[in-house]
Amino acid sequence: MSYDQQILSILMEAGERGISVQTIAKHVYNMNCTFFFQPDYEEIRSYVQQYLLRNSKSPQSLIDSTGRRGYYRLNTTGSVDAQQMVLQFREDHEEKEEEKPQLDLSLDLFA
Repeated sequence: MSYDQQILSILMEAGERGISVQTIAKHVYNMNCTFFFQPDYEEIRSYVQQYLLRNSKSPQSLIDSTGRRGYYRLNTTGSVDAQQMVLQFREDHEEKEEEKPQLDLSLDLFA
């Protein structure tokens, strides 16, 4: 998953209240850390900040500023693409929630 897709999925989870650039950068950093590779946090923070600024300029863009400095959200009112993405995200979560854990039907040896 690319940084762009990760940023959009974080914004979808954040909802209407939005989320700060710093928090998005931390989430993207943690999503890309592995046992053998740790990306540069400052590079990721800079990328996230530039991506959000670049994509929040026009009224039809996917990303919208919340009015608070440094906070962004998905523009679900002005962008058809964002509305479609939110619907797809909800469908993905509904499918994951339907999985129920199996009951343990094994016999208890110490009863």
